[in-house]
Amino acid sequence: MLCERHTARLAKSLTALPDLYTELGVHLVPRRTGPVEVVTTSGAGPRSPLNEDVFDLVDGGHMVAVVEGWRVDVQRVRWPQHTPPPRSGLAADCRWLGMELEWIVVHYPAAGDLAREVWALESAALSIVGAPLPRPLRVGLCVAVTDDTGTVCGAPINRLPGQGRVVCRWCSATYATEQDWLLMKHYQPKESA
Repeated sequence: MLCERHTARLAKSLTALPDLYTELGVHLVPRRTGPVEVVTTSGAGPRSPLNEDVFDLVDGGHMVAVVEGWRVDVQRVRWPQHTPPPRSGLAADCRWLGMELEWIVVHYPAAGDLAREVWALESAALSIVGAPLPRPLRVGLCVAVTDDTGTVCGAPINRLPGQGRVVCRWCSATYATEQDWLLMKHYQPKESA
């Protein structure tokens, strides 16, 4: 099962993959800089002029095979009496999975694995054609008191670069103002020496 936020993210990723795949194709052709002699500095021999990660994703068929495999498996689980679908290409497979997303989220046992693999493909493609997805940074532990006896939440608080307001995933405490951040910083556990 996937939450609403992850379902929306998966839908967005499935929509973006075909365009990323097309854009990756541009990176298969080495850039031409003119008649320059290639001189290697290591004894291992010359490096390939192609980005091998692009080659694996596009020409190696990894991206197409992964998405096609998920489409075949979803259809197998949803309609076991049907034969596997014919090959239709990345765009059609992404579109089909997107149309079946409502069923996938509720009934497909491997929905989380499907989402993780699609996100990994998207992240790999973005690391080549554009900026990689921002990673959350750990800023400390939640210092909110959660009951009458003074129990402190203590859950890790992560923040994306530039994110102003953060809500603790465990106790729903909000850190939005400078005072909130300073208070959290002040009450962090001291490092043991």
